[in-house]
Amino acid sequence: MTIIRIGDGRRELPGAEEVGAKAANLARMAALDLPVPPAFVLPVQLCADVVAGKGHATRQLVDGLKAGIAFLEQATGKSFGCSRNPLLVSVRSGAARSMPGMLDTVLNVGCTSRAVRGLVRARGRPRLAWDCRRRLLESYAETVIGMDPAPLAERLNQMIAAEGVANERELDSEALERLACEERRLLEDSDEDGWLEDAAVQLERSARAVYRSWTSERARTYRQLQGLEDLQGTAVTVQAMVFGNGGTSSGAGVAFSRDPSTGADAPVIDVLFDSQGEDVVSGRRTPETEAALSRTLPDVARQLRATLKLLEAEFRDVQDIEFTIEEGRLWILQTRAAKRTPRAALRIAVDLVHEQLITPQQALGRMEGVGLEALTETSLVATGQPAAAGVAASGGVATGRAAFDSASAERLAASGDPVILIRHDTSTADIAGFAAASAIVTSVGARTAHASLVARQMGKPCVVGCAALRIDDEAPLARIGDTVVSPGDWITIDGNAGCLYLGRGDIVARRPEAELAELSTWRSLHANSVSGAAPAA
Repeated sequence: MTIIRIGDGRRELPGAEEVGAKAANLARMAALDLPVPPAFVLPVQLCADVVAGKGHATRQLVDGLKAGIAFLEQATGKSFGCSRNPLLVSVRSGAARSMPGMLDTVLNVGCTSRAVRGLVRARGRPRLAWDCRRRLLESYAETVIGMDPAPLAERLNQMIAAEGVANERELDSEALERLACEERRLLEDSDEDGWLEDAAVQLERSARAVYRSWTSERARTYRQLQGLEDLQGTAVTVQAMVFGNGGTSSGAGVAFSRDPSTGADAPVIDVLFDSQGEDVVSGRRTPETEAALSRTLPDVARQLRATLKLLEAEFRDVQDIEFTIEEGRLWILQTRAAKRTPRAALRIAVDLVHEQLITPQQALGRMEGVGLEALTETSLVATGQPAAAGVAASGGVATGRAAFDSASAERLAASGDPVILIRHDTSTADIAGFAAASAIVTSVGARTAHASLVARQMGKPCVVGCAALRIDDEAPLARIGDTVVSPGDWITIDGNAGCLYLGRGDIVARRPEAELAELSTWRSLHANSVSGAAPAA
């Protein structure tokens, strides 16, 4: 099998059907001379056979990984798993169509104990090295081995408490070293193949896990909901790691070239300093905005804005990118067409026509299948002060009964009442609850988390980062100050303003008449051009 390389000077790759949209877009960015870490791709065609355990696919997988790692070593000047200047890699999914957060990713692959020593030698940052090690152990155990993450999470929380700090970001290098060593001991029973200290085993098993995630329940549910059941599988992209967890001049983030909730022509940028990408997209932490990035790293902020505009012009659509900042240097890890609310889709389509990035006919194609009901703007009649406020992640207003897990949301929705799904943070495993709910609210998270992306794509109002909302999953219930919200209680979510209200709010609707009139004009012109009739005077 011939691997597909990204970053070797080639200007063209096979299409997304073969290498996945992620890799195809990486190649286009590399051709634009954007800062993209080198990578290689195992194709979609291997997916079904690897999942089925067929012998020829296993041989192709192993041979492809060996050839690909040799390329990355040559491109980076690093060695995979070595103790001097080690190469670590990410192992990512990539179907022909974007499925945000539905397939697995494993970061820091190759971070053995020897590689930790090598990172300390090469980077002079013990904290970075041990943070990468504990992240690999935690991620690999859950994603590749399928272990319950609770024991490792409990050990992390115990270390945080023992050190008297607020979270893992405040653990120093010595504490992280002890944590990683203790986690290793907890995982020794799962080390039959030597993965704990064998970088090659980590890589092969991670690639298999990413292919296998194609058949996960959340991925199957998502494809069914989005009409993607004709897709054949996922590719596997292996990319050289760049490190956002190396201090305050480093970080990870997600950015949109325009607001995917409203369609406004202004970038939306979320960043977490001293972090890796999973910290941002998981929604478990609330990131900072472009203003913080501009204060801390103004040159990076300007470069990021320019990159967003360049990519929007190249792809002729609103882009959603993932980026890493490594010691003040910007790296672009992914770009894709942004998931957006139906209302934002209409405004964006009209604006892109005005900017001559797309034609009216292309705009009509993008709006095909979006009904008038989905385009109706909803807002609340004056209701006084909200009970809690957060971040507006997806526009619109909804009122419904509170549900605290996906199964409860589905049961309540089946009874005929609208449902608001309330979570501490949402994961893509909640996809069935998203589909059943009229809106989603979380106590932590960001506009750029995978859950927010899916809510926008589904046209569901969503408020995230609602810090006043304290959720007890065991009860289950939520508290806002002294007020208790129990399952089945009525609440109202304003996704336009990022607010939560108790009880049933009065909702008014308005149609975007100006944009709809423009669409109607385009349809008439298109119909006339097809029929050969002259436009009406």
